Amino acid sequence: MEGKAVHFDLTDLRLFVHIAEMENLTKGAQKAYLSPAAASARLKMLEQQLDSRLFYRDSRGVTLTQAGETLLRHARLILRQVEHVKSEFAANGADTAGHIRIYANTTAVTEFMPEVLGRFLAERPEVTVDLQERLTRDIVRSVVDGSTDLGIVSGPVPMQGLQALHFSTDRLVLVTQKGHPLSQRKKIVFADVLNYQHISMHEGSTLHAFLLELSAQHGHTLTLRIQVRSFEAMCRMIEAGVGIGILPESAAIRHRKTMKLAVIQIDEEWALRERSVLVRDMDALPGCAKALVAELMASGSGGSNAAD
Repeated sequence: MEGKAVHFDLTDLRLFVHIAEMENLTKGAQKAYLSPAAASARLKMLEQQLDSRLFYRDSRGVTLTQAGETLLRHARLILRQVEHVKSEFAANGADTAGHIRIYANTTAVTEFMPEVLGRFLAERPEVTVDLQERLTRDIVRSVVDGSTDLGIVSGPVPMQGLQALHFSTDRLVLVTQKGHPLSQRKKIVFADVLNYQHISMHEGSTLHAFLLELSAQHGHTLTLRIQVRSFEAMCRMIEAGVGIGILPESAAIRHRKTMKLAVIQIDEEWALRERSVLVRDMDALPGCAKALVAELMASGSGGSNAAD
């Protein structure tokens, strides 16, 4: 017996993805510019086509079934590829037009991507970019499932069907107020800082998550005095004597020029990490995304840089 033919409608796939991401049918319908009634009817037809239930529904919203999780993975890949095809043909395969989605760690978003994108976009006024800060595990998962074009991470990368292109090296350092008991040290290890109060990046930053995990591995809970949203704010708090902090060397050195800070090397293997751009399939990327990867590779060719 032959299987039932399934014909996908891109509008239905977009609607399904919106509902899944919003975890709410009404909000998903709004993003798809459909009424809730029309969205419900389309969703019902999609479920009938697939002969599978895609969502569990309750008073709080909707959650994906196992079949829904499978469809979401495929739908994202299909929709991203459709966008890539549009971009390629819109610019006849050139790199001067299109849209790129990038998920990156804290340092990429705040430290070096503004400069890289500034140069890149100045030469390509018809390219648009969606740059979002994400945790490393979310970046890897999103590149794998096709919900983002590029991922930028530091440190070891689990190879889950990904291409990881190393483009520079980063370093984490300890920063203290001048006159702090640790400020005269040339090098420290992580155990040396565990009993001090720390200035940290905000919840959800890759650096914050990394240090909490590292502390747990040492059987210790890191004492957080205050959490902020930028490396400049971290350095200002450190200069004021509120606490100490671990941050990228590039940020520490830049802010040391205008603040009274001491920068101490961390004598641990994890402090020196490779910075990589992740792609699912380089050949499948639109021209503008390939050009941005080339720009990233060129930006790191001048030597080591610090990053989260």
